[in-house]
Amino acid sequence: MHLGFYAPLKPPDHPNPSGDRAMARALIAALEYGGASVTMASTLRSRDGVGDAALQRDLLAQAHVEIDRLSVLGRTEGWRGWITYHNYYKAPDLIGPSVARALGIPYLLIEATRARKRLDGPWAAFAQAAEDASDAADAIFYFTRRDAETLERDRAGSQQLIHLPPFLLRESVGRPPAPHGPMLAVGMLRDGDKLASYRIIAETLAHLPDKGWSLRIAGGGRARAKVEALMAPFGPAVQFLGQLDAPAMEDVYRSSSMLFWPGVNEAFGLAYLEGQAAGLPVVAQDRPGVRDVLAPGDYPKPQDGIAPLAARLQGLLSDPALRQRLGTNAQAYVAAHHLLPAASETLFAALALCGVHR
Repeated sequence: MHLGFYAPLKPPDHPNPSGDRAMARALIAALEYGGASVTMASTLRSRDGVGDAALQRDLLAQAHVEIDRLSVLGRTEGWRGWITYHNYYKAPDLIGPSVARALGIPYLLIEATRARKRLDGPWAAFAQAAEDASDAADAIFYFTRRDAETLERDRAGSQQLIHLPPFLLRESVGRPPAPHGPMLAVGMLRDGDKLASYRIIAETLAHLPDKGWSLRIAGGGRARAKVEALMAPFGPAVQFLGQLDAPAMEDVYRSSSMLFWPGVNEAFGLAYLEGQAAGLPVVAQDRPGVRDVLAPGDYPKPQDGIAPLAARLQGLLSDPALRQRLGTNAQAYVAAHHLLPAASETLFAALALCGVHR
């Protein structure tokens, strides 16, 4: 089975790490794990972050060139399906529907966002392209229950909607957990939602009665000075680790006692899966998207304020047995639902529904 794969927001070989890049790589790995041969069809980034009509016209022109090239390549390589990851109004798939149509093969989307309110305004052309791509898909995979709502509302014809739980690029979770050491926060140091999560962390730490705690922060970004200012009242109790590669992050997870990340407007958050896979209990808020990747448990709602977060942190800090039990539960949850084998089976079952068989 040979498949074409495309990620219009950020290609899998992009030099800058991100959750999008990690998920694109994981999807290719899951397809290859199941026996498919995958071609990264194009590296064209269709993203327009500001609503620039001239940029959109230029990207459309580049996409037309790619459509011609890939229609030939797909026929030569014998592609049996096309899969696009992350189609939305700021980075629509301008290529896949036309190539799939030219080759007469199924077209599948993973994480497609419907945003019809954007059909007017500076992104109108791109929003329409994203809607057209969603309408053209034989199947759309969604990661979270929140995503499913608009996809169901705007489902095109007999289109298949399939839940693909977010997953890690691994087959197993490794050794049993032993949650000890400092608390850990993992998130880019940037303005907006990430900074909002760091602000909640700082406010929560200020409520802890026990001053014997410590927190490590893993992540880099342009807002580091702002995050450092938020953490300044806690002095050396908060340590900044900077941007770490995957092996270093694995060591940090394994030497931490819990993962603390509120999750403001996270799509779902790979760090939650990584932390739980290492056996860390999680302190987070019960938010859409976030709740789809957390082991069952008691997570405070954002509207409940800071006090419940502080209470959960203090409870875990003071009870090693509770950390061990919740960490073991978290690890088992990820092993059952969020690893490579389960994701691969879901992908290939959907391909079979669309007439593409191993």
